[in-house]
Amino acid sequence: MRRRTLLAAGAATLAAPALAAGERVLRFSWWGGASRHEATLKAIAAFERRHPGLKVKAEYMGFTGYLERLTTQIAGRAEPDLMQINWAWLAMFSKRGNGFTDLNAHKALLSLDQFSAEDLQSGVVAGKLNAMPTSYTARIFLWNAASFARAGLPLPRTWDELFASGAVFKRQLGERAFPLDGELYDMILLTQAYIHQKHGTPYVDAKTPRVAMSDAAALEWVQTYRRLVDGHVCTPLPLRASLGGAERPTEQQPDWVNGHWAGNYTWDSVIGLRGSTMNQAQKLALGDFPTLPGATDSGMFGRPTVMFAVGRNTKQPELTAQLLNFLLTDEEAARILGRTRGAPAAKAPFEALLKAGKLPPLELQAFEQIQAQKKAGRISLPAPLFEHARLNKFMREVFETVAYRKTSDADAAARLVKEGNALLQRIK
Repeated sequence: MRRRTLLAAGAATLAAPALAAGERVLRFSWWGGASRHEATLKAIAAFERRHPGLKVKAEYMGFTGYLERLTTQIAGRAEPDLMQINWAWLAMFSKRGNGFTDLNAHKALLSLDQFSAEDLQSGVVAGKLNAMPTSYTARIFLWNAASFARAGLPLPRTWDELFASGAVFKRQLGERAFPLDGELYDMILLTQAYIHQKHGTPYVDAKTPRVAMSDAAALEWVQTYRRLVDGHVCTPLPLRASLGGAERPTEQQPDWVNGHWAGNYTWDSVIGLRGSTMNQAQKLALGDFPTLPGATDSGMFGRPTVMFAVGRNTKQPELTAQLLNFLLTDEEAARILGRTRGAPAAKAPFEALLKAGKLPPLELQAFEQIQAQKKAGRISLPAPLFEHARLNKFMREVFETVAYRKTSDADAAARLVKEGNALLQRIK
């Protein structure tokens, strides 16, 4: 039995015989769900078959606790040889480009020509290639076409149509019906997109650690969130909290399953998950991305889905680089891994999945919508600090005070600017 270590809570550690003398060992850590775990273990086994005498110790778990564990490992110089990271973590662990192995030193082992220059640049810090993306993901609008039909409405194509849909849903379908569901962070990102289009800037500057929104833009950001809630457009945070948890995923909400909640602003990589629980009377559809006239940036929030990085303390950087390259670019690995980390960024694996019919139509449609925005230069990489854990917590706290009506719009906006700038200076 191959040696595997389960780190998921409550899981048993699999027993394994001692390694024979001379056997090489690599450690590889990632987070995910059961399908990702199963596929990744099979891909690791395929790599091991190509490298007799090699054992890859798999360290995997759910997302909760993963960052904390990795932070402790990196601080103690005991990080895995290969690790799955979020793109934003580059700003936490490698501010000057020396937090991970520079993959440029091993580019002869990497199929860099399989990636676009933009995808590769997403993993560069201070001129050093610190990580490579598995795929690219962005926020899109998913709608239940059946719910909108029952309300007598077409799917929203503009912001005005979205803002107006709440009153119609309430009148036609009742108090429990909402055009849009999402946890608080979803609504923060959605309203930021509107402000980005209207005022030309996101919350955090992409190049310098400062709040990019003006006082007026920050105020309208808060007011736009309140407009969604007061207009019966999105599910209120107190309501979600009363139904089993404010951060409970949309697909686990009975009102989504039965079509009372008709939309979701979410990652394209979870389309299958959102559709998996809807009853047969519902019909999931991709929506247009609403854009204000004259907007130069769509405000669509996109970034690498996850990335692979090689630990700076690895004693086998070449072999680890080969494992990384195999997982990202090898066609056998692509067939095994499928879409468990999104539609592959590497060309050959993507084409292999496309040819094999492994990209469902709705997911392919979303992929093409996102790529069209990228090619048109209307979607920019966000500031890494925007997804910093401390800033994320701060934004949520401010918008929670708005959601529970514990503060005024003006005071919340002032906090977002003043306290946001102070926090960015501390975590930069």
